[in-house]
Amino acid sequence: MAGRPAVAVVLHSVYTGTAVFDLLLPGDSRSLKVKRSYVRPIVSALRKFEVAAAEVGLMDRHGRAEIGVAVVAADPAHVAEVLDSCERLVAGRPEVELLSARRTLHRDHD
Repeated sequence: MAGRPAVAVVLHSVYTGTAVFDLLLPGDSRSLKVKRSYVRPIVSALRKFEVAAAEVGLMDRHGRAEIGVAVVAADPAHVAEVLDSCERLVAGRPEVELLSARRTLHRDHD
């Protein structure tokens, strides 16, 4: 088997990060239509960070919403940086109040 080149195997880790933002919406969000008018632009703005974003909870509660985001990267620092940017965007929206943000980070071997 002389002449066969050696093959190097390089393993890379993949990191996934998620964040769930619990929002207090303005008092006029008593209908699903009005609630969506607050949630939809935030989800759209979050997607500019190249994350998956959607309303993920409190769907049946007027005046409240949970928006989830997920990001995948080869570097945990990049995951944290993107989630930080997402949180700053949501916290900076004057029409809603960010009540809490929950984050998780997973490595592909977790």
